[in-house]
Parts: sequence; structure tokens; C-alpha cells
Amino acid sequence: MTPQTHNLFEGIPAEMKDEFFQTLAESGGTRIERIVSDGHATPVGQWYNQGWDEWVLIISGGATLLFGSDSPPLCLKSGDHVMIPAGCRHRVDRTNPEEKTIWLAVHFGGN
Repeated sequence: MTPQTHNLFEGIPAEMKDEFFQTLAESGGTRIERIVSDGHATPVGQWYNQGWDEWVLIISGGATLLFGSDSPPLCLKSGDHVMIPAGCRHRVDRTNPEEKTIWLAVHFGGN
């Protein structure tokens, strides 16, 4: 099998009712995912609390993450990345409504 080149900025829907999730690669217990947000946020009152670690990188756009009531909001811009450990309660408070936010997420260390 010959490796193929792909582009992170291609194949993004022009109109998106919901966030766009695409698995780019996976092996063993690791999954690399592209997420595209267009002003999306986690629904009010909903929190993620995953059983695995997740490292995210903002490729373009921007986002604000919340990590429970005791932590200040974490504002991310292009180039910023953060490690979200397993069991860390979090949610996306907002993403840039003026520009699509492209995330690169690496999920590992869990089932």
C-alpha cells in the first residue's frame, strides 16, 4: 500500500448545522480526529467527562473551553494546544462565529 497525501483544509462542508467530526487516523488505543466548528458550542448544561486523555490543537479560528466552576475560561487561538486529562470535566463554551474553527484532536490512553 502506498501512503497518500491529504490536506487538513480540504473537504470541509460550506454549511454546517452541527460540528463536523472526521477520524484521520487510528491505531491501537490512539485516534486522531479533525473537528470543524462554525460558531458551535457544547449545549448548555452538557459536560464532557471522558475516560481517556485528549490533546487538542487549534489550527484556525478560536474557542473558549470551560473546566468546571473553579477554573477560569480557557481562550484558545490558532496554534494553541491543551491536554485534557481523562476524567477532567469540560465543555466548549464558544467557537469563533466569524471563521470556522479547525481542531486537531488526539484521543489516547483509554478504551
